[in-house]
Amino acid sequence: MAEHNRIGRLGEERAAVLLREKGYKIVATNWRLGHLEVDIIASNREEIVFVEVKTRTSLYGGNPEEAVDAQKRRHLTAAANAYIKYNNETRMPRFDIIGILMNKAGEIEDVHHFENAFSPPAKYRTAASFLGKWQWSKRK
Repeated sequence: MAEHNRIGRLGEERAAVLLREKGYKIVATNWRLGHLEVDIIASNREEIVFVEVKTRTSLYGGNPEEAVDAQKRRHLTAAANAYIKYNNETRMPRFDIIGILMNKAGEIEDVHHFENAFSPPAKYRTAASFLGKWQWSKRK
C-alpha cells in the first residue's frame, strides 16, 4: 500500500473512533457506488451524516480540511444523493468534514471536526431527484 493511502486509512479509522466517542453510530465506511464514494456515513437520532476525512502529515498546502474544494463537495453530494435513494433514507442529511494532522508514525497531532461544514449546491437542495419529498432548508 502506498504511504499516502496508509496515512489516509489511519485517518479514517481515527475519525470513526472520534465520531463514536461523540455518540454517533457508524453506518458505513468507504461506501461506494460506481465512482462515487463517502469516507464515513454516520448517524444520530435526527440526521444521516456524510463525512469527508482529510488526513495530512504536514501543513504544506494548507490545513487538511481546505482540500475539500467545490468539486469534492459536488462529488460528496452526488454520493449522498445515491445513498439516500438506494437506502430509502428518511433522516435529514448533513455534511461534515474531519481534518486530521498526523505524523508519519500514525500519531494524531491535531484533529478538527467541522459539523455541517457545507450545504449542497443549490441545484441539489430542492431537486426532486435528490431528496424526493424533502425540501432542503438553507443552513448556516
